[in-house]
Amino acid sequence: MPRIAGIDIPEKKKIRYALRYIYGIGPKFADDICEAANVDPETRASDLSEQETSMIASIIDENYIVEGALRRQLQQNIQRLRDIRSYRGDRHRRGLPVRGQRTKCNARTRKGRKKTVAGKKGVKG
Repeated sequence: MPRIAGIDIPEKKKIRYALRYIYGIGPKFADDICEAANVDPETRASDLSEQETSMIASIIDENYIVEGALRRQLQQNIQRLRDIRSYRGDRHRRGLPVRGQRTKCNARTRKGRKKTVAGKKGVKG
């Protein structure tokens, strides 16, 4: 497998899709990187020369925040929101949706599995 920016990318895929396996690089950035490195986006990752691979790696290192540094930056941003006790930080702390979504129904991804609460027994009388 070719390694770019310290990440193994799939060698059988075209380079425009293989670059997306790097955290922080999506479709637009992948195409921009191919254009800057003068690499045909349709080339398979296994067919790249050492020079092209190093060129792509240097472009990513110089111009993009990826992988561990990006994850760290996101965590620091969330921690800052928590520390200043903002509304968004409070939602992160509670594990609820942050961007104004409804929670009466849905929101299962953020809230987790249902926690069933025992209901009242029927009252006879």
